[in-house]
Amino acid sequence: MIIGVLKEIKIQEYRVGAPPYAVGTLTKAGHQVLVQNTAGEGSGFSDAEYVTAGATMINTAEEVWQRAEMIYHVKEPLPSEYQYFRQGLTLFTYLHLAAAKELTLELLKSGINTVAFETVVTPDGKVPMLDPMSAVAGRIATMVGTQYLGRMYNGRGILLGGVPGTEPATVVILGGGVVGTNAAEMALGLGARVIMVTRNVARLTYLEEIFHGRGRFETRVSNPYTVAEVVKEADLVVGAVMVAGARTPIMVSREMLKTMKPGAVIVDVAVDQGGCIETTRPTYHDQPVFEVDGIIHYCVANMPGMYPRTSAVALANATIPYALKLANLGLEGAMKDPVFRTGLNTYQGKLTCKEVADSLGLEYTPYEP
Repeated sequence: MIIGVLKEIKIQEYRVGAPPYAVGTLTKAGHQVLVQNTAGEGSGFSDAEYVTAGATMINTAEEVWQRAEMIYHVKEPLPSEYQYFRQGLTLFTYLHLAAAKELTLELLKSGINTVAFETVVTPDGKVPMLDPMSAVAGRIATMVGTQYLGRMYNGRGILLGGVPGTEPATVVILGGGVVGTNAAEMALGLGARVIMVTRNVARLTYLEEIFHGRGRFETRVSNPYTVAEVVKEADLVVGAVMVAGARTPIMVSREMLKTMKPGAVIVDVAVDQGGCIETTRPTYHDQPVFEVDGIIHYCVANMPGMYPRTSAVALANATIPYALKLANLGLEGAMKDPVFRTGLNTYQGKLTCKEVADSLGLEYTPYEP
């Protein structure tokens, strides 16, 4: 198969879909990999490393799109790339279509086949190609939240862990999955008081066990009353709710914002799927924050792009087995795997992911090869 690796064009997105080692894995399996010049530069990978891995270097994105049978990407295509969609091409990337109706319609109109990293779900509910970036984003959430609590950013001026004789900041984490767990680990490590809120009681029990004795860790079962009460106490709120493939439910309303402490910070990691805060809107690394009712919102939709070297390698570690299966078996062959099939979002002009269809109010068509 001919596989294309493009330079990402989203604002300040420095990751690359396939680092040199991933390209080497594909070329050793007999596939041709076309890599756009400087595609790995933002992640610290040189063109020379790609050549050593067996890549064919290409000058323009247009040529990669035109020659490839599969595009191995990181982020969703932007409008300038819609012109390259065509029937028979497979796009393997993050898509987050539940919050992207325009993109979804363009994909359907073109007949391009798409496999989304974030909708591949195993029988035990794990999201193997999303989890590594969720871990990165969860850790970043605490870090940037700490930064924007600084008074020079109009934050509350409270140090996350405080110092002896002062109270620590209260961090409220909505969601107990990979994002929430990593955010909690970082916050506890810095000495904050952490309140984890999720509807899964078994998950709360597990988290209490692993965080026992590691700091000020509290749990609450999620419901509108509980969320309304804990956000009043929060200095930092981390939105870590995720429903695979579907739009994220709203957990914090505009009215709740008015009860929060002035200068408190919200980091909505769920922004890719629409966000779990009513006032969320996507931002970028160059202008990452905005204020609503005196509350600072950080809603960058590609947070792991801040640390591209770590993120690109972690992402490839998770995606390369699936990329290899797609390349070796072709799309139809790879889709015989029922787990991998959960990642198929569009196929020959049909929307094949029910969660996306339900979120956007579009027709759902089960996959049939």
